[in-house]
Amino acid sequence: MNKILAFSGSSRKDSFNKKMLNVAIVGAETAGAEVTVIDLADYPMPIYNGDLENNEGMPEHAQAFKKLLTEHDGLLIASPEYNSSFPALLKNAIDWASRSESPDETRLSAYQNKIAAIMCATPGGSGGMKALLFLRLQLEYLSMIVLPNQQSLSQAHQAFDDNGVLVDQKKVTAVKSVGADLANALLKMNA
Repeated sequence: MNKILAFSGSSRKDSFNKKMLNVAIVGAETAGAEVTVIDLADYPMPIYNGDLENNEGMPEHAQAFKKLLTEHDGLLIASPEYNSSFPALLKNAIDWASRSESPDETRLSAYQNKIAAIMCATPGGSGGMKALLFLRLQLEYLSMIVLPNQQSLSQAHQAFDDNGVLVDQKKVTAVKSVGADLANALLKMNA
């Protein structure tokens, strides 16, 4: 069974992106993938600093996050848009996990042979399209395949009901398809 690591670039408890991620996870699981959901708030890491890395090595939570990346075949990421890009929380986690822990470790080993699917929910009108562009570029630089099917959700503050359920059924179908497309792409890659 193909394994997907799913997480949001937001640490807010009532995050629109966490709600959106939950919809995509249903699509991935329905398509047969095993999904592990994490919250980056549970993996606090200092801002990446080369001196810190040289003096103390990779922090414990960065190691744990990198291990999760290594153990999964694909990534399902929902990220907010902060000032036309994705947030520092997500960038920092990505940066720490890109570091080698030993001289014989392959460069970018946690990202090799991985497929990612990305989404963004934002209260603004653009749906986070700029954040998705920069996130796509970052992940592709790390040698990942980023699927073309991505979803953006504008006016996210009005998109969910009081129980966190996405109310527009067309959007539900579209967001589920992101998870399903990732699960199906992993199936084909690992066949």
